Amino acid sequence: MYKILVTGGNGQLGSEIKELSSSFTNDSFFFTDTSNLDITNHAVVAAFIKTNNIDVIVNCAAYTAVDKAESEPELADAINHLAVKNLAIIAKERGAKLIHISTDYVFDGTGHKPYVETDIPNPQSVYGQTKLDGELAIQAVNPSNSIIIRTSWVYSNFGSNFVKTMLRLAKTRNEISVVSDQMGTPTYAGDLAKAILEILPQIKNEQVAIYHYTNSGICSWYEFAKAIFKMKGMEVMVNPITTSQYPTPAKRPEYSVLGSSNIASFYNVKILKWDDSLENFLQKIN
Repeated sequence: MYKILVTGGNGQLGSEIKELSSSFTNDSFFFTDTSNLDITNHAVVAAFIKTNNIDVIVNCAAYTAVDKAESEPELADAINHLAVKNLAIIAKERGAKLIHISTDYVFDGTGHKPYVETDIPNPQSVYGQTKLDGELAIQAVNPSNSIIIRTSWVYSNFGSNFVKTMLRLAKTRNEISVVSDQMGTPTYAGDLAKAILEILPQIKNEQVAIYHYTNSGICSWYEFAKAIFKMKGMEVMVNPITTSQYPTPAKRPEYSVLGSSNIASFYNVKILKWDDSLENFLQKIN
């Protein structure tokens, strides 16, 4: 039986863990967000974890406004780096397991084959740099029984994400332009949530380990959008555009496919194809 703190409890991944938590009846869950737990405050977090006798921290909290981070670097750093360092120090002091969620944005996106855990990070944005700094902070503190999971292109029925944006735009438009020269892998947050809860009892390591988890396969944002509308039976014309035609404050990785074979083999995690998961998701929200 675990007492599990899930930070970022109202975000996409935290909300999906909350949906699944009722199936894990032997465990107690504590879902927090900025309104009831300031993870940038070491003393407050330490007191919360001690009071509730927490033995697992799943850190889903993050500053994820990629473009806004370019003009709010200190806030992004406080949440994605300094708060993560807090959690790592407290996890080490308490002997608690720590699972921290990171991102494909730690890579520069110039590769042409799936990134593996040992590839050298080279972030190109404030968001990516602060997420990498968070990873490095955990590794420096090195709490035992802790892992970092990098994921990408996350969507769910919660929060803001690409799938929800496409479905919203399709209500008022019959033609949409979507970037076609950025490649990656969509990941259903429900699949990642399930994987986290399944591997939790198996985590036993002295050095912090990094794993990649996404659904399998590869597509562009353009192909992703077309798949959404096709599966929903919506008549929407999707026009491919280049990244240069859709400039953003933060630089996006051109290629950010993550290889997930390590987590699949080490923890016996089943990984679904991105389009199968998308279809399951769209049927579920119907």
